[in-house]
Amino acid sequence: QVQLVESGGGSVQAGGTLRLSCLVSGYSATHYCMGWFRQTPGKERERVAAVDSGGETWIVDSGWGRFSISPRDKNFVDLEMNDLRPEDTGMYYCAVTRPYVSYVHAGVCSEFEYWGQGTQVTVSS
Repeated sequence: QVQLVESGGGSVQAGGTLRLSCLVSGYSATHYCMGWFRQTPGKERERVAAVDSGGETWIVDSGWGRFSISPRDKNFVDLEMNDLRPEDTGMYYCAVTRPYVSYVHAGVCSEFEYWGQGTQVTVSS
């Protein structure tokens, strides 16, 4: 059974830093993507970062220069967020795709099938 558990959320002031971690268990694949998504009330869930099985990464435009995604190994994927802004506030979810037949670049990953419960990030001005 695939399980994802996020941690590291919290409340910070604008300009602060948070590092989110996601523990993935029960999952095995050669080709896949891992991603972080943000959900805020009244808005569609937004992908903010992804990393593929080749180590390539993708970051949402609003996070360029501030966010970075890094897998520590196949079981952990971290999202470091620097210079946080109030608009970064939301529930952050970790997700992993179904296993792919072949390599898929982080910029075009889709079919995220397994999700964690989320961790709240609140940034105050």
